[in-house]
Amino acid sequence: MAQTGFGRRYFKAFVSGFFVAVPVTVTVLDRLAYVARVEGASMQPSLNPDGGSSPDVVLLNRWSVRNYQVHRGDIVSVLSPKDPQQKIIKRVIGIEGDFIKTLGYKNRYVRVPDGHLWIEGDHHGHSFDSNTFGPVSLGLVHGRASHIIWPPSRWQRIEPSVPPERRPLLNWEGATEDGYDD
Repeated sequence: MAQTGFGRRYFKAFVSGFFVAVPVTVTVLDRLAYVARVEGASMQPSLNPDGGSSPDVVLLNRWSVRNYQVHRGDIVSVLSPKDPQQKIIKRVIGIEGDFIKTLGYKNRYVRVPDGHLWIEGDHHGHSFDSNTFGPVSLGLVHGRASHIIWPPSRWQRIEPSVPPERRPLLNWEGATEDGYDD
């Protein structure tokens, strides 16, 4: 009889903990952050430098992009403009108002429209990015990659940076590339 009481108390504690843990976990994943495995070669060498042998797993910070505060150099997760079922991860090269020299887009130079970003993979020959589909709406941004959390040998914070040859030519406010903060 004593075992039945213990089992019942254990079950009640488990159920009550479950009903607290699930909403908290869903809220964290929906509002704060989640993890994602990065597949493919488009972000090499920043992510997956060894190819497919051990894909990087990154922490995607949803909180930092909630008010569309995205900066040049950030690595962001975006819903693909061509396939809304797919998320892609790319580097922000230009923000609204920037003039970008493209790498094979239909126009050689593009002004990034208001409410949009210009995103590119670090491995240009293997990237499906703004050079294919043009500027991306800020509303498609899901999160900003803040840390590499797997494999353990690559644990690190991801620092925003734009390669010097990919910096915007001019910003709408008139700042040249020398006026940018990295």
